[in-house]
Amino acid sequence: MATFGNSIRRLSRKIARWSIFAVVFVGLVIHPSSVQQSSSVINWNAFKFLMGEWVGEDTGAPGEGTGGFTFSFDLQNTVLVRKNFVTYPATKDRPAFRHDDLMIVFQENGKTRATYFDNEQHVINYSVTISSDSNSVVFVSDAVPSTPRFRLTNAKSGTDKIAITFEIAPPGKPESFSRYIEASARRKK
Repeated sequence: MATFGNSIRRLSRKIARWSIFAVVFVGLVIHPSSVQQSSSVINWNAFKFLMGEWVGEDTGAPGEGTGGFTFSFDLQNTVLVRKNFVTYPATKDRPAFRHDDLMIVFQENGKTRATYFDNEQHVINYSVTISSDSNSVVFVSDAVPSTPRFRLTNAKSGTDKIAITFEIAPPGKPESFSRYIEASARRKK
């Protein structure tokens, strides 16, 4: 009986030593210094005019919704996060409802990209371009066969104001954009 107890104790010590070794090994393998980091600093200057909290000034027809959005940095200024909401009043054809979406703007392989998520379970990937004068930022969704394509333009239109244009291209015609919403927003004070 004593040898069985000694065997259990020796096995327990071996397991403990291997557990410590495993924790240290895993810690070294996935230590933050071993994670590949970008050597270039992201220049977000072209997005400065969008930073802050915004309130829609127009109804945003069609749909007559009202809302607002924010642009803010996250993850130690490595991504830009846009949170947007629009509330729509009830009509004779539908009840009142609210649309919420989130867009994360990031750098990937030297290009600015964005991914959009909303409460209707849409996920859309965008290429992002900035005008040469840094007064507008354009998000164009990737062309995907048999689906619409989207273009969202935010353009500086005065001190603390931006013009917003949302366009849609029909499936099969990825460059045939037509305006769906044209609105403006002012920076919330």
